[in-house]
Amino acid sequence: MATTSPERRVTLEEITALAKRRGFVFQSSEIYGGLAGFWDFGPLGAVLKRNIKNAWWHDTVELRDDVVAFDSSIVMHPSTWEASGHVAAFHDVMVDCRVCKHRFRYDHLKDTSRCPDCGSKNSFTEPRNFNLMLKTSVGPMEDTSALAYLRPETAQGIFVNFKNVYQAARKRPPFGIAQIGKAFRNEITPGNLIFRVREFEQAELEYFVPEDGKDMEAFHEWVERRKTWYASYGISSERLRFYELKPEERPHYAKAGIDVEYEFPWGWGELESIAHRGTYDLDAHMRISGKDLRFFDEETKTHQTPLLIESSAGMDRTMLTVLVDAYDREQVVDQNGKPADRTVLRFHPKLSPVQAAVFSLARNKPDLVERARNIERALRPHFRTQYDEGNIGALYRRQDEIGTPFCITVDYETLDDASVTVRDRDSMRQDRIGEAHLRNYLEERT
Repeated sequence: MATTSPERRVTLEEITALAKRRGFVFQSSEIYGGLAGFWDFGPLGAVLKRNIKNAWWHDTVELRDDVVAFDSSIVMHPSTWEASGHVAAFHDVMVDCRVCKHRFRYDHLKDTSRCPDCGSKNSFTEPRNFNLMLKTSVGPMEDTSALAYLRPETAQGIFVNFKNVYQAARKRPPFGIAQIGKAFRNEITPGNLIFRVREFEQAELEYFVPEDGKDMEAFHEWVERRKTWYASYGISSERLRFYELKPEERPHYAKAGIDVEYEFPWGWGELESIAHRGTYDLDAHMRISGKDLRFFDEETKTHQTPLLIESSAGMDRTMLTVLVDAYDREQVVDQNGKPADRTVLRFHPKLSPVQAAVFSLARNKPDLVERARNIERALRPHFRTQYDEGNIGALYRRQDEIGTPFCITVDYETLDDASVTVRDRDSMRQDRIGEAHLRNYLEERT
């Protein structure tokens, strides 16, 4: 059983080590030395990230009749980014150390008189703007006419298609358009594992509302919905905050803004932005393109540009939040009565990459192995399952580290009475359950 101990926060080094060891996250191109700001998701990480995206999609799209799905292109017409302001204003300020040649984001420096890497004083170059968009070329000629960009956000694809979507989907505001997709930013100093990266995934909802005085009501509705979403998957309320931006902190066109932040090992970091953007985005695209993106309001018999409520969440950052929030180390008493450390990821069962692991008590007993494999195959259509064999204590520890809620052991009694031992990850309680009732038992608990 576990013994009580004071809360201990996980370090980034511990998360990074576990993420690689158990197959959540790998450095991209690692055999060639890696590439900063790019990461690969291993067998468990790919499933965990997909589960998070599915959870967002289910709540934001599938449970509502006023939100439709969308998937826009990564490369768009360059004028898109002129209208959005990214070409002119999507900058971070950077400086270089003249001694060690390392580059830094100016706003990330705690001491602007000394290099944090080599310690040199007054060695920084003058601050200068650095555009964060990644350039590419389209077509056979690599000249200025072929210049294009990898999108730095997914939202613009929704804005330029607003009229196409509402006509095809037969919707009128208030309604939303949602998508999950890749975005790219040429970050000056990527870091903190998958928190600040150059390739990432966004889950964005653009909710369009008419100018009927209910726009702030819609804004607050989405704020509350997002609070409920994080809470429903067990994210600690003590480490999560919804920070209301002051007027001077918001863009000039924004009527309201909330930053969703989590307390990571290095401090508070932004996961999501919820903003009232007014008509700024559609107005900008209508001005540059010359196309009318308004809708016809039947009640007022007028053409209107809808107001926009935006919820934009980083899926990579949310995955890191889930990893950090689920991580726990505790001292337990092993089967021999000796103290031992246990590392466990207490994922919500709906997010766990593996929901049920099935073991054979002895790998050299064909009857047990076959029975265990058959049980795993029977559960597989209904749960995310995994078969494993070996030392039972080591198997439990491995499944604890990858966050599996339930472990099922097939032993000699199984052959006699068709029952198995189900061990709960969090309480470590073990129940004896008949095979015929196993699916219902797991469904009730996941």
